[in-house]
Amino acid sequence: MKARFDNVYVLDVMSDDHPGIVAAVTTAVESLGGNIDACSQTVLGGYFTLIMIVSTPEPVDPAVLAEQVRQAGASNSPFQVMARHANATPRATPTDPCDRFVITAFGKDQPGIVRRFSQYLAGRDINIVDLYGDRSGDEFVLIGQLEVPTRWDIGMLQTDLEQMGEELGFTVKLQHENVFVATNQLRLSYSH
Repeated sequence: MKARFDNVYVLDVMSDDHPGIVAAVTTAVESLGGNIDACSQTVLGGYFTLIMIVSTPEPVDPAVLAEQVRQAGASNSPFQVMARHANATPRATPTDPCDRFVITAFGKDQPGIVRRFSQYLAGRDINIVDLYGDRSGDEFVLIGQLEVPTRWDIGMLQTDLEQMGEELGFTVKLQHENVFVATNQLRLSYSH
């Protein structure tokens, strides 16, 4: 990701969810001459969270950036805001080439599900790029986008994950990102 300007910041916003938060935050960023280089936003359990990479033409004190966004929040639902300088160099590229995979796991909810899967992946230098988990009644679903070093035998990883899933009472699937996207697009097109 290349920033539009030289002064780059990470901006993190959390609030009770309600309409207009993204509009308020982006207006505050723009008032400082800022550009949004990347962003990711979600709502979980009624809580809004947003992380952005923001660049500005002139240096801005991160505390000033955070206060500008905080002031944009509604008085009945104030924003919690954190801002900091982004690292001068992006995350080091992995020493091993990687492929993107999607892991899906679902089963009866119980403590330790996310910990068990994340520890297994971390122990194999597999980076979790995106993670979603949700409990509905007794069931828990976990979906993650992973960077898997190409040195790993995917069949072995799938077998290990399935075995761990069986121990936990979970169904687990590991698919290459392209297969996951193609499979789910086909399902969506047939459901219309």
